Amino acid sequence: MNPAQKALWYIEGHLNRSLTLDDIAAVAGVSRFHLVRAFAEATGFSVMRYVRARRLSEAARELAAGAPDILTLALAADYGSHEAFTRAFRDHFGVTPETVRATTCLTTLKLQEPITMISTALDHLDPPRIATGKAFLVAGVGERYNHANDSTAGIPNQWSGFHQQCAHIPRQVGHGAYGVCCNGDDAGNFDYIAGVEVADFSDLPREFARVRIPAQKYVVFTHADHISTIRRTVNTIWNRWLPQSGMKVADAPNFERYDERFDASTGVGGLEIWVPVKE
Repeated sequence: MNPAQKALWYIEGHLNRSLTLDDIAAVAGVSRFHLVRAFAEATGFSVMRYVRARRLSEAARELAAGAPDILTLALAADYGSHEAFTRAFRDHFGVTPETVRATTCLTTLKLQEPITMISTALDHLDPPRIATGKAFLVAGVGERYNHANDSTAGIPNQWSGFHQQCAHIPRQVGHGAYGVCCNGDDAGNFDYIAGVEVADFSDLPREFARVRIPAQKYVVFTHADHISTIRRTVNTIWNRWLPQSGMKVADAPNFERYDERFDASTGVGGLEIWVPVKE
């Protein structure tokens, strides 16, 4: 099983027990950072958002069946009080637990069923190369996204905005472009910067995002197909290649590198995916 599958198995077997991201990552055999990315790529959810949705859905079923004690349900779902559970339940479903128990109706609730993993990994992934990357600076157009929802569908439009503003970025180095994922958190949120390498940030206008890429060891993959299929390559890297390799992901920015062969107007020409790993 890949990390996402292991995580799903563990979550479903422990919904009524305390669950932390550290616990789930340990069972999946990867770091928290790795699991957040791998789980979102495979399922479309952040790990703890899925846990919350499953617990609240099971609680809703018990309420509709007439569960007499809401506090017991709250504690089983890992909420410390009736009030905290009610607030989370109302935020998630738009109604209170008392309403569901009184009406015994679930048809208006969007319940989260257990996810059955269907592999969307590539049948073949070309072997990567190992590279030692230099430290460098990237400046460009930044947005905040979440690995686990459809917000990343806005990235192509972000690149369009970058190409319109690229000429206004001073002190550019080289002719390539970078799509940098950085500043990730446990909920799957991350900053994505469509940018270029720059010599320094001293003259950079405030409207541009910036990130320092440290000197780092990387595994470098090639995505040769159309840019629209990049998610399958990324999913294969995080949920199959990395776990099988035994390498540990470093908590550092990972990025796409586009050289002169990539045609932004057609989405063809290929790119490289640089994943930081520990020495």
